[in-house]
Amino acid sequence: MHLSPRQTDILTRARDMGRVTVDGLAAEFHVTAQTIRRDLGSLCDAGLLERTHGGAAMAEGLTNLAYMDRRRMNAEAKDAIGRAAARLVHPGNSVFLNIGTTTEAVARHLREVPNITVITNNLNVAQILSGHATAEVIVTSGRLRRSDGALVGELAVQTLRHFKPDLAMIGTSAIDHKGVLLDYDPDEIRVTHAILEQTGLPVLVADQGKFQRTAPVRVTNITRMRYWVTDRAPTSRMQTLCRGAYVRMFTPAGEL
Repeated sequence: MHLSPRQTDILTRARDMGRVTVDGLAAEFHVTAQTIRRDLGSLCDAGLLERTHGGAAMAEGLTNLAYMDRRRMNAEAKDAIGRAAARLVHPGNSVFLNIGTTTEAVARHLREVPNITVITNNLNVAQILSGHATAEVIVTSGRLRRSDGALVGELAVQTLRHFKPDLAMIGTSAIDHKGVLLDYDPDEIRVTHAILEQTGLPVLVADQGKFQRTAPVRVTNITRMRYWVTDRAPTSRMQTLCRGAYVRMFTPAGEL
């Protein structure tokens, strides 16, 4: 089944919350209840969700599917972003990578950069870099979120306060029209806040598809970033916002 960005987000919400409701999703995505019922019907017919009164719940044994679908969404764009972002990391640098499929793409291209230190709360990133002969890979403590390999919670935050990396590569689930970065899990967001406090060079790695998605919890504003690596030039409005905050923008073709 081909999933739309909204359907993928619905699966993510069902994974994180256990169940979702028609009314809640309609309000969150700013669409009609009928639209949400169609989405839930398609997801249930495909066996990804199970119908409940007024909504749906994650089907047994499929809690990791939403994350795998995010890996497949915009895969070429994420790979291009990963390649461009890795160019910002130089031998001898230390870099933090948070949870997300785009930061995993960055990790794959960091295998070509020698003598780096990578701090992460993403077990997938650690696995990707495990064969890097000259990289020191440091994994935070924290509570394991089995659905996507994230380490979250207060122990992860405490670990990060011991480090001051040269760069921090930050992914996000969604971006609104005002440049607000949005995500789902407050525990994960606390980890992101901790690393933003510890680094002087935060780098957003996010494709333009993030503007077509939504999430319920505010992380920060894009104006807090120093760099933004994306797949193609953003709208003129976003470019104006970033330039006004001295956020440098990069695409695979180079700096905008």
